[in-house]
Amino acid sequence: MEPIEIRNRQESKLRISPELADICFTCGTCASGCPISGVDGMDPRKVVRMAALGMDEELIESRFPWICTMCGRCDYACPQGVEITQLMRRIRGLRDRDKVPGPIHKGVVNCIEKGNNLAIPKDDFLFLLADLGKELEDEGLPGFYVPVDKKGANVLVTINSKEPFGEPDDMKFWWRIFYCAKEDWTVPSEYWEGVNWGLFSGDDEAMKTIVGRIVQNLEKLECKTLLLPE
Repeated sequence: MEPIEIRNRQESKLRISPELADICFTCGTCASGCPISGVDGMDPRKVVRMAALGMDEELIESRFPWICTMCGRCDYACPQGVEITQLMRRIRGLRDRDKVPGPIHKGVVNCIEKGNNLAIPKDDFLFLLADLGKELEDEGLPGFYVPVDKKGANVLVTINSKEPFGEPDDMKFWWRIFYCAKEDWTVPSEYWEGVNWGLFSGDDEAMKTIVGRIVQNLEKLECKTLLLPE
């Protein structure tokens, strides 16, 4: 029998590793453990098959990759080792940035330009740290203060920007533990954001930039340990 010739085939931009997509059993094990399986009539199994068939635009325009929790249950369950979570990130990354749903891309831009996802000014951030430190001292922690840019501290602490923005008392729980444990720690005055929305939006370049800034803080302040409360 003569082999069938497939003409004008368009190679999919989503076939991260073609051999993985091609060996999918369509067994549905991934779908059975997915917390959003069935939403909009989609599930991880359908995503893998659509990617294998080159249905890029349908997936890129779909809502499903953006409501995916990125929990990784599909990867864990797959008997063939198909990297479905990586595929979801690739789909997100191919969406035009001005069409990324919700505030996630705006947060990435804020972090790149202002140093944190909510664009909190440096002076306001430092004032808040000092104010909260005084509150803890008044609440029974004699001599407490928030060490900023302390060179040689053991732990470099990053912060989720939602805390100084709307839930500042949440930071006190960590600080009380440090105080009682006599831990040597510090908070950087710049690039202190602990949530990398470039990771979640599929923006690899932004993700690398944000990670690089944290590493630079570690090296500059000569800290041994990194704490990511997120």
